[in-house]
Amino acid sequence: MTIRESIENNEKILLSPYASHSADSLGRDREEEPCDMRTVYQRDRDRIIHCKAFRRLKHKTQVFLAPEGDHYRTRLTHTLEVSQIARSISRSLRLNEDLTESIALGHDLGHTPFGHAGERALDEVCKYGFAHYEQSVRVVELLEKDGLGLNLTKEVRDGMLNHRTTANPSTLEGKVVRLSDKIAYINHDIDDAIRANILVEDDIPKKYRDVLGNSTKLRLDTLIRDIVNNSMDKPDIIMSKAVEEAMKGLRTFLFQELYKNPVAKGQEYKASSMIKELYNYYLSNINKLPEEFLHLIYDLNEEPERVVCDYIAGMSDQYSVKKFEEEFVPRFWKY
Repeated sequence: MTIRESIENNEKILLSPYASHSADSLGRDREEEPCDMRTVYQRDRDRIIHCKAFRRLKHKTQVFLAPEGDHYRTRLTHTLEVSQIARSISRSLRLNEDLTESIALGHDLGHTPFGHAGERALDEVCKYGFAHYEQSVRVVELLEKDGLGLNLTKEVRDGMLNHRTTANPSTLEGKVVRLSDKIAYINHDIDDAIRANILVEDDIPKKYRDVLGNSTKLRLDTLIRDIVNNSMDKPDIIMSKAVEEAMKGLRTFLFQELYKNPVAKGQEYKASSMIKELYNYYLSNINKLPEEFLHLIYDLNEEPERVVCDYIAGMSDQYSVKKFEEEFVPRFWKY
């Protein structure tokens, strides 16, 4: 018996009957020889961690555009916090922690530079529209490895695609990540806002603090425990009505007081304008795209509008500014 087969047998004994067992995965688009050590979901996790799109997340905005300070969250640290919360919940519920981790680590791979400002800009200018959750799947199905993608399992891709608020993942592990994403950003965005002197703890409405707690630590504990206690041995991931309503109310509060705050978002119009200019420039100058993106157009017959989105969405904040300066800012010259 291989190590992988031993792990799969242990899953059948130890995991909840509602968990996604590795041996029962719906598989990959391209069949592969099984690994003798790792399950399919463990392989997916490793492929995500080692891919280029994952590394670029460290230089992509979470909420604060170009903050002065080393302690504000980036898209990468957000991803890691989502993973940690989701793994804690899955472990307590005896779900498949490897599947949960894979979905969490991959859920934002398609995010643009400058956060949702960049996402909205591409959605406005591209005739096909743009959504980061769809782009995350496109990254792992096509863009990585020069058009080959990572060939991830269907369960991981389903969880990545459906982590948004209005979606419904097909696995409980995906549902855990969907909630963990919100738990993570609500709490770490409050923490960053307090660090930036935009909010103080007492600004948070008392009716939410009374239910969830008076600190980030207490709120995280309340939300995680509520999900575990209400979902134990059930075929769904649910919260109590009181805690769920408090979390939704706190999220609405943040949209009003933080996500539209001029201190946190004052530079967004510049970022949005820059992203739109880059899109129009590269669409008019296709051959200025790097070779790997020209390969998508000329060899794989991908639409130019979509490939220009691929290129820009993959940029880090700093790289997008660099490319904008190269193409639009006059440079001094000499003989």
